[in-house]
Amino acid sequence: MGKRYFFSKFDFLFIGFNIVVAMFVLGGMIWGLVAYLRSYTEHGIEVEVPSVRGMIVEDALPILEEQGLRLEVIDSTYSEKVPFGSIVEQDPQPQSHAKHGRTVYVTVNASGKRKVLMPDLLNMSSRQAVMTLQGLGLIVDTVYDYEPSIDSDLVLDVKVDGVSIQENEKIPVGTTVRLVVGFGLGTEEVEVPSLIGLTLQEARSRLLDCHLTVGAVIRDEQEQAGQYVYSQTPRAGALILEGDRVTLRLSTDRSKADFSMEEDPVEEEDEWF
Repeated sequence: MGKRYFFSKFDFLFIGFNIVVAMFVLGGMIWGLVAYLRSYTEHGIEVEVPSVRGMIVEDALPILEEQGLRLEVIDSTYSEKVPFGSIVEQDPQPQSHAKHGRTVYVTVNASGKRKVLMPDLLNMSSRQAVMTLQGLGLIVDTVYDYEPSIDSDLVLDVKVDGVSIQENEKIPVGTTVRLVVGFGLGTEEVEVPSLIGLTLQEARSRLLDCHLTVGAVIRDEQEQAGQYVYSQTPRAGALILEGDRVTLRLSTDRSKADFSMEEDPVEEEDEWF
């Protein structure tokens, strides 16, 4: 009995000793792992974030790198109150503390005004056109240019500083535009100009100069660009009322141009013998 009890007690002490040793070893491994992770991730090392607002990115980059920080441009905006290309916002904020190696995200002031595409406003009511233009960030002159037209209060043209702006042309946000609006048919007869060989925009401008407007536009091809007028109705030289419309046929094939329509044929008087 005594011998059996001695071996049982020894076995118990041996097992307990090994457990204690294993706990110490495990604790040491955990402590070493935590120390390694802290060293690897630089845990607890923070730096003060410097202010880079008002600087250009090229100047801000070395300042942040000196503090162990990175820089990334995530957005741009437009303001006339600060220099173009300068940083207007940053995250984290200046004088805050960030972990070593943290990325500072910045927003810069664009080097120029954002541009928008001019929409197709022709034959749109002036009120609707104003709302459309203002929604794009453009300024609409409160003074309109009025031209004779079959339909009154419809937009005939859009101009910037007296120059017509074509559909899909890019113009800066904040630009002031002026609408050319129709006020109905006039009472005077005008001569239809020749439009053969012109683009649609050129033809429209020439008709407006004569107090006429574009009527139906018939395109031989689907694409919008690179098409020229090759036929017009009424023909050049005809007399019609101010504000009346001229129908145009367009094609990318300039060889279709019917230059015989540039003026009405002169009827020869019958000769009497």
